[in-house]
Amino acid sequence: MRKRPRKRMDTAELAKWVVDEATGQHPDEPADEQQPEQPGKNPHAQALGRLGGRKGGLARAAKMTPEQRSESARKAARRRWGKKTN
Repeated sequence: MRKRPRKRMDTAELAKWVVDEATGQHPDEPADEQQPEQPGKNPHAQALGRLGGRKGGLARAAKMTPEQRSESARKAARRRWGKKTN
């Protein structure tokens, strides 16, 4: 069973997703992997770029000490939930 898409869905979209999943009428690739190709760019290079980006975060986390990971997560949470200024 595929994972539920990460984007927020309204009730109708969620119902369609559930029916598609139950009947097996979903596309072969998950929704987040179906990105439109940009004209003038090599699709193979785009795929390699996404692949490297996915590996990068895991590799970075593996090299960090628990204290460094904690500090990085704390910093990200502050940015994410902090007061927004214009």
